[in-house]
Order: sequence, then C-alpha cells, then structure tokens
Amino acid sequence: MIDYRNRKGRTDLEKKAWQLRLELLRMFSYGKAHHFGGCLSCAEIVAALFFYKMNHKLPNFQDPERDRFIMSKGHSIPTQYVALAMLGLISVNELKSIKSLGSRLQGHPDILKLPLLEAPTGSLGQGLSYANGLALAARLDGLQFDVFVLIGDGELQEGQLWEAAMTTHHYRLNNVCAIVDMNGYQSQGAVDMIKSIEPLADKWRAFGWHSIRVKGHDLKEICQALDLVNGQQKKPISIIAETVKGKGVSFMENTFKYHNLDISPEDYRRAEAEILDKLGQLNEL
Repeated sequence: MIDYRNRKGRTDLEKKAWQLRLELLRMFSYGKAHHFGGCLSCAEIVAALFFYKMNHKLPNFQDPERDRFIMSKGHSIPTQYVALAMLGLISVNELKSIKSLGSRLQGHPDILKLPLLEAPTGSLGQGLSYANGLALAARLDGLQFDVFVLIGDGELQEGQLWEAAMTTHHYRLNNVCAIVDMNGYQSQGAVDMIKSIEPLADKWRAFGWHSIRVKGHDLKEICQALDLVNGQQKKPISIIAETVKGKGVSFMENTFKYHNLDISPEDYRRAEAEILDKLGQLNEL
C-alpha cells in the first residue's frame, strides 16, 4: 500500500496514475477504435483504489475476504486491465491482445474469460446492483470485505442505478462505496445537455447515502474520501469525483469525440510524448 499522507507517497501514487495512462495508450496504440476518454479520466481513481485502498493484491487475489471492484462503466475496463498488470496479476505483454479474437481482454469485461473480474458490465446502470449482490452475499457468508463500484456520470441517467441506490440504503449495505467518474461527457455529447443529473450529491443523500464531492485528479482528496470506508460508516458512501474526459492528452481533453475513436500514428506519438513529459516531471520531484 502506498501511503498518500506524505509527499513521497502522493508522488508515488501520482506516478502510478500516469503510468496507467502510458500503458493504456500503448495498449490501445493507433488504427483501432478504443474508449480513450473515459479510460484516461479515471486513472487517479483506479490508482487510489488498487495501490492505496483496496485489500486486493497478488498474494490474496483469491481470498474470500479480498475487497471487490466493479467497473460499472464497462467500456473503461482497460484501465483495470492495466492496474491488474501493474500488480502482477496478468502479464504486461497480454495487454497487447486487447479486443483481439479469443483474447481474455475484451472491450467490455468478460468474467468467463478473465475470472479476476467481478462482474460482466457494459450494459450501463447495472454495476451497483452487482455490488449490492456481493455485499448481501458477504453478509450471508459472514465475510468482511468492501465493494467499490466505479460509475460514469452519463450512466447515472439509467433508472436501474437509482433503484439499486435505494436498495443499498434499505438493506444497510454500508460496505458499498460508489465512485462517480464525473467527467462531464458521454458518448454523444455533454451530460448536462443530454440529461442533467444535478444536484447529484443531494440526490445520493436523498436516497440515504453519505455523499462527498472531490477533485478527481487530486490523489490526496480521493484517498481522504476513500478513508471514510473504514468499517464504521453508518451509511453507504458515494464519492463524486470531478474529472476531465481524456485527462493527460491535450487534444482529447473535455470533448466527447474520443469517447470511442481510433487515432492516427501522429496523434499517438503526440499523446505518448505528453504523458512521458508528465512522468519525467514527476520523476524529478
């Protein structure tokens, strides 16, 4: 576990997030459509979960009391693939097989091909229901673990998700934490233009959750919010993380264009240079 409470720890976590971005880009490469925008926006969230918060590592990945992670916005599962590779749970070389025929690493999570995953998401709105099921199973089996589910902001337009939010509260599934990657864009445009979801924190609270809003690329804020999940919380917790779609690649940021698109070799080299430059800056700290 990397401790964010000191400067070195925060820098190390930040390096993990930017290494995630670099490996994502290299995995996607160019000439094939991929979900660049949403994968890049959640890098800090995934880094905080896998390298700071969660009890989910190589030595215990089959432990019944490991923490669970569900990528509800299933099109961003490549970010989790990279995290699993960085933890040594899959081979870094396997990342190159993304979206290839027969590969374990499909564009949306396939738990039959890759049992390391907890839920086959991609039909948006279903991840929190899976999280509730896992939390109820833990209660029935007398197990202690937390369930973290990463949700897209456009996904919050789905009715099933709010039914699930009501269920989490009703059954007092306080070991469930919902994290919203609030990057402001979905596949066809800005979330607010398609169907506004605000006031979001008030909605979660109205459904019986404790809700906190953080800067989604600030690892200190993310980790402090995750610290609220400590086994003593009285309510399920939602963390609204304000992020930037396509974070880290200047021409992809704050646009829905690269939600699912291919890029040219020239754009690939430009994106790689920008991410490497940021990593270089962090290495100098």
